[in-house]
Amino acid sequence: MSGALLEGILEHMAIVSIAVLISSVLGIIMGIIAYWVRFLDSVILWVSEVLQTIPSLALLALLMIIFGLGDITMIVGLVLYALLPIVSNTYTGLKNVSPHLKDAARGMGMSKMQRLFKVEIPLSFPLIFSGIKIALVNSLSVAVMGVLIGANGLGTIIYRGIQSRNMENILTGAIPVVVMALVFDFGMSKIEKQLIKRTK
Repeated sequence: MSGALLEGILEHMAIVSIAVLISSVLGIIMGIIAYWVRFLDSVILWVSEVLQTIPSLALLALLMIIFGLGDITMIVGLVLYALLPIVSNTYTGLKNVSPHLKDAARGMGMSKMQRLFKVEIPLSFPLIFSGIKIALVNSLSVAVMGVLIGANGLGTIIYRGIQSRNMENILTGAIPVVVMALVFDFGMSKIEKQLIKRTK
C-alpha cells in the first residue's frame, strides 16, 4: 500500500469518525428531546428529514461560505447528513419501549432521568446503534465529495484520477471506500444482532 493511499485512508476515516461521533451525540440528544417533548417531535424529525434531502453539493457549497475550505466544512456537512437515521431511530426506539416496563420502572420509584438511562435507552439501544451504523456507512461515501471543498481523504485520489483520466487512480481511491463500507456494515450488523439478543 503506497504512502499516499494510506494517508488518504487515514484522513478519510478521521473525518468520518469525528463527524459520526458528533452526530451520534447530537442525534441521540435530539431523539430524546423529541421523545420527551411531544410537540417538538414532528419539528425535530422534519428538520432532520429536510437536511437529508438537500443535495450534497448544494449543502457543502452553503457551508463553504460559512466555514471556508477544508476538513471542518466536510465534517459539519457529514454531521448534518448523519442526523436523520440517528434521531429517527432514537425517537422510535424510545417510543416503542413497552409501556408495562415503563410503568414498572415508575412503580419502583425511578425518576424520569433514571427510567431513561436504566430502562429506556438500554432497551432501545439496538435500534439506536442501527441508526449509527447507517450514518457511518453513508458518511464513508459522502465524504468523497470533500475534495470539491478542499477537504482531505480518498476523494483527492479519485479526483486526480478523473482529471488525468486514469482508471487505476480512480479505482485506487474508490475501492477502499467500498471495502470500508462493507467491512463496517458487516461488523456493526454482527454487533447489532448481539445487542438485540441481549434485550430479549
